[in-house]
Amino acid sequence: MSLPIYIIGHKNPDSDSICSALALAELKQKQGIHAVAGRLGRVNPETTFILNKLQLESPEYISTAKLMLSEIEIDEARVVDQNMIIRKSWEYSQEMNVKTVYINDEKENYIGLATVWEMARIQMQDLHATAALLRHATIQNLADSVRGEILYEGNIDRTGYVRIADKKMMDRDLAGAIMVLGDSEDAMFKSIAKGCAVIVIAENYVPDELIMSIAKDKGVTMITTPYNIMKIIQNIYRAIPIRAIMTNKKDVVSFNRNEYLEDVEREMLKTRHSSYPVTNQDKLVGSVSRYHLLKSEKKKFILVDHNEKKQSISDIEQGEIVEIVDHHRIGDIETSTPISFRNMIVGSTCTIVALMYKEANIKMSEKAAQLLLYGMISDTLNYNSPTCTQIDKMVASQICEEFNLNTDEMASEMFSQTATIKGKEFKDILYNDIKEYMLAGEHIAVSQVFTYDLNDVNEIEKDFVAYMEQENKKYKYNFLLMVFTNIEGKGSKFLYVGDLSSKMETAIKRFTDRGYVSRKKQIVPCIASELE
Repeated sequence: MSLPIYIIGHKNPDSDSICSALALAELKQKQGIHAVAGRLGRVNPETTFILNKLQLESPEYISTAKLMLSEIEIDEARVVDQNMIIRKSWEYSQEMNVKTVYINDEKENYIGLATVWEMARIQMQDLHATAALLRHATIQNLADSVRGEILYEGNIDRTGYVRIADKKMMDRDLAGAIMVLGDSEDAMFKSIAKGCAVIVIAENYVPDELIMSIAKDKGVTMITTPYNIMKIIQNIYRAIPIRAIMTNKKDVVSFNRNEYLEDVEREMLKTRHSSYPVTNQDKLVGSVSRYHLLKSEKKKFILVDHNEKKQSISDIEQGEIVEIVDHHRIGDIETSTPISFRNMIVGSTCTIVALMYKEANIKMSEKAAQLLLYGMISDTLNYNSPTCTQIDKMVASQICEEFNLNTDEMASEMFSQTATIKGKEFKDILYNDIKEYMLAGEHIAVSQVFTYDLNDVNEIEKDFVAYMEQENKKYKYNFLLMVFTNIEGKGSKFLYVGDLSSKMETAIKRFTDRGYVSRKKQIVPCIASELE
């Protein structure tokens, strides 16, 4: 099983993050690379609008970089029915070249397993134990074990003991025994007289009518087989049904397909089995061994629109980062090998992805073109943000010209339908796009949301500040800042709480007067400067 390379944006994904991931996935696929777009959180209303507009599915949700059993190649579980005799189970295991067979009941539910060692052990264990197991075999089981033909099926209870004709035969207790005989009808008569339950006759010999009549009268089962006596003795014990020697599932470590590999490995270290069942609601879905874990590869990721560990997928160290495409500051992501790291001073990751198409000389689809424009419009406030560069505008202009698109019309439709805080839960506003920083030793969090009408903030200001106070008791930020920004880049309104509120009051007033709209280029740098 070959896993794709997952292209993922940051947690609490915005439109630039989702759009760049989808467009870059298309580019990689056109380059022959098995890549798919992923996401680390819920898609916001703006991005939902874009996806619906373009009739695209939301990227696959990925919660962790850890591998699950469902994501690695495992073996097919080789299954036998609980009533299959040991002989056939053994032959099946040899045919399939496996050391373990799994056992199902009549409803095809997994009930246990048996190893080839357990099957072979039957003929080496205590005779009494083997006899007790052989009592589980049916007459048909006995016939199958020696490839024999049932001449007559009797009704005498069997003890499970196997006997042959010898000088002391008449001195032995043969009641309920399985007799293995040659063509001696005298031995057959004596065995029937002594109360045996079954006579297995070697080399296809069929007794005369008198013996058969006596056997029927006494209820003795008669089986003939092409095998000689020695081979009959060798195989008769393999008539035991596999369920009689299996290890019950409650005594076996089993795994679910959705378990993480690290948990599976931890459990495997406690035991020494060669393979383990993988089940789903009592149904076998595979067989896994240490070999599968050792040969498994880490999940591979391309990060877009971020390069900081805290913004990325959980347990990122368990995965492998193969590429980064970003337009933010250099963060703390570490890799074990050199990778392609594309970091540019532009207003949108989508701008970089568009340039990558051009550099690769690959024509993007119209949907990819629209995705990239929507991502750029969103991240640059329709090219009005101070983060917007001439490169963003140039790239957008080229795409519009090639595909006959209009960014102003696209922006107007998107913003009018999505940029509002009315009717939204406070938690969705505060945590929709929040980022944390350590500035001058202070723990800072800055959240930003875009809206058409900043006057809507006045209606919720008092209650929203109270909500921020309540939330900050849990997270204990030194300064928690909520930025409501006009979607067209015409200024912002700021609400804040925390120990540094008094110290930052003047600075925040200055932010308002100057019409700050960019968290990355204006707000956070000025907060850092104020705290120095």
